[in-house]
Amino acid sequence: MENGSFCKQGSNSSDDELVDLTSAEQDLAQDVPYLDQNHTAGYSNGSWGQVGSVGLLDLLDEGVPGVGTYEDFNTIDWVREKSKDRDRHREINRKKKQSDLALLWSLIDAFSGWLLMLLIGLLSGALAGGIDIAAHWLTDLKEGVCLNGFWFNHEHCCWNSNENTFQERDKCPQWKSWAELMVGVPEGASAYVVNYLMYVSWALIFSYLAVILVRAFAPYACGSGIPEIKTILSGFIIRGYLGKWTLVIKTITLVLAVSSGLSLGKEGPLVHVACCCGNILCHLFEKYSKNEAKRREVLSAASAVGVSVAFGAPIGGVLFSLEEVSYYFPLKTLWRSFFAALVAAFTLRSINPFGNSRLVLFYVEFHTPWHFLELFPFVLLGIFGGLWGALFIRANIAWCRRRKTTRLGHYPILEVVVVALATAVLAFPNEYTRMSSSELISELFNDCSLLDSSKLCDYISPGKGGERAANFSETTNGLADRAAGSGVYTALWQLVLALVFKMFITVVTFGMKVPSGLFIPSMAVGAIAGRLLGIGMEQLAYYHHEWPMFKGWCSLGANCITPGLYAMLGAAACLGGVTRMTVSLVVIMFELTGGLEYIVPLMAATMTSKWVADALGREGIYEAHIRLNGYPFLEPKEEFEQKTLAMDVMRPRRNDPPLSVLTQDGMTVEEVEGMISDTSYSGFPVVVSHQSQRLVGFVLRRDLVISIDNARCCQDGIVGASRVLFTEHSSSQHQGGPPPLNLRPILDLSPLAITDHTPMEITVDIFRKLGLRQCLVTQNGRLLGIITKKDILKHMAQMANRDPDSILFN
Repeated sequence: MENGSFCKQGSNSSDDELVDLTSAEQDLAQDVPYLDQNHTAGYSNGSWGQVGSVGLLDLLDEGVPGVGTYEDFNTIDWVREKSKDRDRHREINRKKKQSDLALLWSLIDAFSGWLLMLLIGLLSGALAGGIDIAAHWLTDLKEGVCLNGFWFNHEHCCWNSNENTFQERDKCPQWKSWAELMVGVPEGASAYVVNYLMYVSWALIFSYLAVILVRAFAPYACGSGIPEIKTILSGFIIRGYLGKWTLVIKTITLVLAVSSGLSLGKEGPLVHVACCCGNILCHLFEKYSKNEAKRREVLSAASAVGVSVAFGAPIGGVLFSLEEVSYYFPLKTLWRSFFAALVAAFTLRSINPFGNSRLVLFYVEFHTPWHFLELFPFVLLGIFGGLWGALFIRANIAWCRRRKTTRLGHYPILEVVVVALATAVLAFPNEYTRMSSSELISELFNDCSLLDSSKLCDYISPGKGGERAANFSETTNGLADRAAGSGVYTALWQLVLALVFKMFITVVTFGMKVPSGLFIPSMAVGAIAGRLLGIGMEQLAYYHHEWPMFKGWCSLGANCITPGLYAMLGAAACLGGVTRMTVSLVVIMFELTGGLEYIVPLMAATMTSKWVADALGREGIYEAHIRLNGYPFLEPKEEFEQKTLAMDVMRPRRNDPPLSVLTQDGMTVEEVEGMISDTSYSGFPVVVSHQSQRLVGFVLRRDLVISIDNARCCQDGIVGASRVLFTEHSSSQHQGGPPPLNLRPILDLSPLAITDHTPMEITVDIFRKLGLRQCLVTQNGRLLGIITKKDILKHMAQMANRDPDSILFN
């Protein structure tokens, strides 16, 4: 990757250079010369306070415009941003004692964070409600249209009808299938063909519109967005990824992609949508618009809002942000995330997109408590989830790598249309693949009652089962276990076909150039497997209640096994196997379903799936995509166990050219400009002299270029022969010539340095904990070399027998 210069000198920055621009990342506030999005005026590190009596805020107000700002595909300087915010607070606290107006301003400043959270929650909740309603309508449009108004979906169309029954509550005269409108008959071969063709046609139209809009207006709107958001929250900059166009296009195309019937969900993209809302609303508050570290605190809260509106799970959203997405998550961000998720959930509840006056997506009401002996099949579901998760990650990454390295990646529109065509053609004949994934999961979670008309509830009723039916009794809590009827057996083989179809098609769908989430497809796979196992256990208990494993708790006529519970646990297990979520997943699942008493089975299935999946591969799907895309991201869950030293990784290495350094008072403007034009490094160590190599500090390339350009334009007498000084006072040898250029204010006087014998295990930990982009290597105060984040990532890849050149953002 090459980044253009910030100024006239044209400084393209290569990834293989000394302080590579893309070696970005991480969170905690410490010393890093990083670069990020939007204008962040001012340079705040430890050096500012040492330049005479000039403070940081004075330099921000009067300093060189552009110094300390960030460019695309770089990482922020966490310590600079934190220092800037601390100085801003000091200034506000100093002024508020001087006037009532300043006191009022300090109160407004303190309240601004909560106001921003309120706005994010309101906007994200409104958008999520609109997306839910629009997706539901367009999904039903593939099957028919409402005569009372084409804008009504199937359920809303039949709400006010007096001619439908409870068993067939989805059938009413106001809703007409496409066959009824075109050929005048609701059933038969001709009706089936017409409905089939209309279903496929609408799927192709929706998918084509989605990929065209993404490709034409917002390429960043494709995919899930969570891998990139994790990278951005670690400090990396992908400009435009959270912009206005991305928000608009992702919102529209997410509706189209979900409605097309592709095997994808809207939950992951809703996190991206919420983060776009947070990033855009940050511009209303200078406190956040001009401080990238503060902005990332807002984005952490916004990611919690995304999960809150996606699943109706505000607490799970906060835990998801803490466990899965965020790197820097102070206690203040936890409180604000909770408030924002609460507001978003309340807004979504007010819109009531599901029409059931509930916030939860899949409300369940199981009447039977689980038994201790059922933990065995629960663990089996966890094993299945872990195996599926590991298999899916390997298969999907292999397919995505093939897409990136072959001609397949040159035809994203054709790929989306072909996959949509295959999905629609194969999905329509099977009612469990024809319905949307959310409807399928809801159907599988359902606990059968006497009035259910689903094939999954087609059991042999009392009085039809001979001697067994004579012993049938209905418990006070629900229906007793019954023998499966023909409808259940038909549903079983359809579910088996649906399971195979979903497992295959999700692999090739995730990662295409349309918005695509993974939560719902993964849950659908697990819910199918869980329901199949649950029905099997139910029939086993009914026909073999005398077996030792059922004796004492599952007698004939008792309500022992709940197949819907198994579906819920299977969904959690598969989602956990794919994403490696644990605590947040359990909380999301019980918020999602309302099944609070089933936390222990959920925990057992989730932890088992994580253990099994981790045994087959340490990376979750998001970490795998981060590595596939070459994002400069140091995974905190990955342990470094090699016994190498800093001298083994630092540059320059043996036979390399010497390190490019600046001296504190021995170079001219022309010589500095020559070094800038001859190299593509993004920063330079400053030493006392070439002979001593005693380290003084570190200066960023961009700050150098902007400062020199500004001095040539605005300061009299600055020419190529002017001396460049990084000292506090000019020495006598400079008198008599052109005036010197003092660049001490842009010098970082406290760059982090380690010795050449520091173990790499400690060095990697320092990079992770402090969010460094580079650190200098010294020996007895003499500069020996430099280690960048890119060097760390390449070294770790090499130690893991991976291609080190894969660490390259593209």
